[in-house]
Amino acid sequence: MSTPCLPGLLPGIIHAVGADLAPGPSGPAPVSVPQARRAVLVMCDGLGHYQLSNRLGHAPFLRKMLTQCPDPMRTVVPSTTSAALTALGTGLMPGATGVAGYSMRDPSGEIFNLIDWNGPTSPLSWQSQPTLAERLDRAGERLTVIQPKQYVGSGLTLSAWRGSRPVPAKSLDDRVARAVEESARGEKLVYLYWGDVDRAGHKYGWHSTRWIEELERFDAAMSQLARSLPTDTLLVITADHGMIDVTERIDITARDNLTRDVEVCAGEERALHLYTSEPEAVAARWRDYLGRRAEVYTREEIALSGLLGPLTAWAHSVIGDVMVFPLGTLGIGDSRTMSPGALSLRGLHGSITPQELDIPLLMEIM
Repeated sequence: MSTPCLPGLLPGIIHAVGADLAPGPSGPAPVSVPQARRAVLVMCDGLGHYQLSNRLGHAPFLRKMLTQCPDPMRTVVPSTTSAALTALGTGLMPGATGVAGYSMRDPSGEIFNLIDWNGPTSPLSWQSQPTLAERLDRAGERLTVIQPKQYVGSGLTLSAWRGSRPVPAKSLDDRVARAVEESARGEKLVYLYWGDVDRAGHKYGWHSTRWIEELERFDAAMSQLARSLPTDTLLVITADHGMIDVTERIDITARDNLTRDVEVCAGEERALHLYTSEPEAVAARWRDYLGRRAEVYTREEIALSGLLGPLTAWAHSVIGDVMVFPLGTLGIGDSRTMSPGALSLRGLHGSITPQELDIPLLMEIM
């Protein structure tokens, strides 16, 4: 039996609540979930299956749910927020959407951030696949997305959730309250995102006291949500990726064998896009230097591997000519293009280890 993957989750939930979905491109198989009158899907950024399983003493409500749903789901590659949320919102792999990293090179040759969408490329032109919210809308249904007011209409929201109905809410308690209200008033599909667990992990590491405090706060909020939802509501809790605490860093700036022939280094420390006119030579030098500490793929090898799913012509044209996924607890950065703040983060993700790819799939009908 194959492991369920994140792009199939929302299609499975849509089917479970009996909502109609207009035709669109096919992605991974829908995840099997229990049928219910309505559903609330909660995305906790950074709460990987491995991390949760090792901190269950601090999360009694999630521990109970994990006991009932012990098997993890798999997120996408790269295991990073922009790729994962777009995959969740479209039901498609990054190879279909072209949203395949924290940062990538746009057609003008500039690096831009796919969280902030700070480049000249429009999210609508970069990610032109229909979202599931758009397909629901065409079928006379709707998806309600609970998010801070400043995220409404943002690049990542347009990439993943355009066509949805936004409900602004800032604090975690406010978002929980809005989810309860929307469900009680008859909304069949409600989505809630929370990012503070991930923020604590990036700054302090997931082994830290601060990360545990954020987990405890999230657990208490989910317990309150479950107690407050109307009867026959399916509560689903998952994450976009896990995390590792980095113990070793390589800055490629001072290593000629790593920078040679590399025009641009984009992505992040656990999932790099290298843009070059000499992919075979660059890949060979990186493999020679890193050995078993990383997996190195040319673009053609990525296409054959299926790691990003089948590549559209657009995705094939915009991903790196070489992609590098560090293993263990290694981070690889480029101080010429990555900020000092980014290169000082303790917790990282993006690579292909189980600690980053395995995410919880917690489900219960209230």
